[in-house]
Amino acid sequence: MAGGGRRTPRHLLVPAWWRPDAEGWAAVRGSSDEDAWLRHAYADQTLVTRIGELHADDAAEGRTARGRPTSSSTLPGLVLNMFRHARIGAGDRVLDVGTGSGYGTALLCRLLGHGRVTSIDVERRLVDVATARLAELGHRPQMVNGDATTPLPGEYDRIVATVAVRPIPAAWLAALPTGGRFATTITNTSLIVTGVKTPDGGAAGRVERDWAMFMTTRTGTDYPPRLAGRVAAARVAEGDEVTTARFPILNLMDAWEIRSMLEVGVPDIEHVHTEDGGVRTALMVHEDGSWARAESAGGEPATVHQGGPRRLWDELDRVRDYWLQHGALPLYGAEAAVSPDGTIHLRRGRWSATIG
Repeated sequence: MAGGGRRTPRHLLVPAWWRPDAEGWAAVRGSSDEDAWLRHAYADQTLVTRIGELHADDAAEGRTARGRPTSSSTLPGLVLNMFRHARIGAGDRVLDVGTGSGYGTALLCRLLGHGRVTSIDVERRLVDVATARLAELGHRPQMVNGDATTPLPGEYDRIVATVAVRPIPAAWLAALPTGGRFATTITNTSLIVTGVKTPDGGAAGRVERDWAMFMTTRTGTDYPPRLAGRVAAARVAEGDEVTTARFPILNLMDAWEIRSMLEVGVPDIEHVHTEDGGVRTALMVHEDGSWARAESAGGEPATVHQGGPRRLWDELDRVRDYWLQHGALPLYGAEAAVSPDGTIHLRRGRWSATIG
């Protein structure tokens, strides 16, 4: 696979991208500085190619945009790592979930020949652009515009995803023969879950002792709006309960393991972390109306406000208590039994959890 990586011209698949700046994101066109283009394209870094509904191909150099990334060319090392977790070998029929720029698809075509590769993406424009660029490189895999969590157009020996899901789509299990293998990540976590299809239609696998985070699957051209109104309210609300934090404030956007453990127990919390004038603030909001705000000035213990039907900060404390009591969290290395409907049952020692 490494040889295929060296022979795959990533810059031709990513002629434009978005870089973060003070205004949100700024468009970069490779043709404006070819040395920088090659330097970025062949660095082991992710290049964001779409913000909201705006593809970098359609943006003039320097144009700014605000919104969430909706597609990217994943850093090459991570693409190869996901392929290794999928244990892709010669002769395998592979479904590449999340076409994006087409770079991962190109690597698979180099390894297997394009007749054994299918690539799927929910966004028609991404599929069309990648199809044309792959053809210029001599690759003609089956390219599918569709929702990868719904019934699939074939049977595959391996399914590898560079987008995150929760739970495992039942359609993937249906498209794998017994003994077929998938590798994916779980939405809003750093968990890489692999599994082998079992005769009962489910799968047996594990959470790998490794980590990655990807954009989640979507059904439309953009993600639904975040909980901006709830975040704004949580910034100023007086809590139903006000306490002093037992632990320092963490930026959960960086503390992947703790965030993942919390996400398994309480899915879909939105996190915001800010530091301004020596004041650190952590916000947690949930669509069920639960929220928490922790504020700490000058390194003092944080004051925590909480409201709604659940105490989100208490849930976070339970994760940190587990870590202190056991010296580690049980996620990585856990056994994963997947039901035919895609529900994931995790177990490690006395700890168990369900992702459904």
